[in-house]
Amino acid sequence: MSATVTAPRGPASGPTVGRTPVQNVTFWRALHSEWIKLWTLRSTWWTLGPTVAVMVGFAFAMALVAQFLGDQMAEAGPEVEAAGAGGIIPGPLVVAFGFETAALVVAVLGSMIITGEYSTGMIRSTFAAVPDRLTAFFAKATVLAGVTAVLTAVSLAIAWAVTYPILDANNSTVDFSDGTQVRQLGGVVLYVVLVALFSLGIGALLRHTAGAIFTVVALFFVVPTIFTGAAAFASDIDWVVWVTKLLPSVAGAQITPTAGAVPDALDPWVGISVLAGYTVLVLAGAATRLKLQDA
Repeated sequence: MSATVTAPRGPASGPTVGRTPVQNVTFWRALHSEWIKLWTLRSTWWTLGPTVAVMVGFAFAMALVAQFLGDQMAEAGPEVEAAGAGGIIPGPLVVAFGFETAALVVAVLGSMIITGEYSTGMIRSTFAAVPDRLTAFFAKATVLAGVTAVLTAVSLAIAWAVTYPILDANNSTVDFSDGTQVRQLGGVVLYVVLVALFSLGIGALLRHTAGAIFTVVALFFVVPTIFTGAAAFASDIDWVVWVTKLLPSVAGAQITPTAGAVPDALDPWVGISVLAGYTVLVLAGAATRLKLQDA
């Protein structure tokens, strides 16, 4: 005699596997992801802090120089003091004196937020989560530009507050009713943002941290120093003067308080447009490589 065992009918025993809701990948979600990644990197904090310190510290040091020169003029006599009543060093130049060094620090951050993902292999996870690589890349660029703009503006504000007592005593404060001075300070923000985006593009093109940083430093600091010196001693050689004027850092800096550092410099808005053009070309090249080549 055989027995037949019938399994009881009813709900299946054991854990029930639920479905995870799937959401479409959008630019805003990619933006949020890049925002989180940026602030979880230690390099971000090591970069942003020194940027503020550099701009505020350089501004304070330059304000002390302005104070010293003002005291020297006062000791020289009332006629000499009256001649320099408008401030021997313009206020915007004092406040923004360290912006080029700060731009170098931000350039390191711009390079590392993309090259760091290649060095660790995280870039594959990024592109797996956001299959449209250009969406991920431009989300990263947007976050970098926004953080850099706010950081630079805050640094300028702190530098102004720290130097105001010294500049006010020497009749060299920033005149916010002067459109030129406001444009110069705003130009500092624009310049630093473009340097950061340029560095991001170089990092995406080279995919190597040391190579990207070296390239940016060479283009924005080493090469301009060489050509600026050459232009000062060989101003009769037209091509040297033209190359100097069209270098990224020289052209872009014409909208800042350091405008006119080279002979026959470009107009401020023309100069920053040249830097913007270089940045667009580099970002376009980086986007093309991301689209056509594997990570």
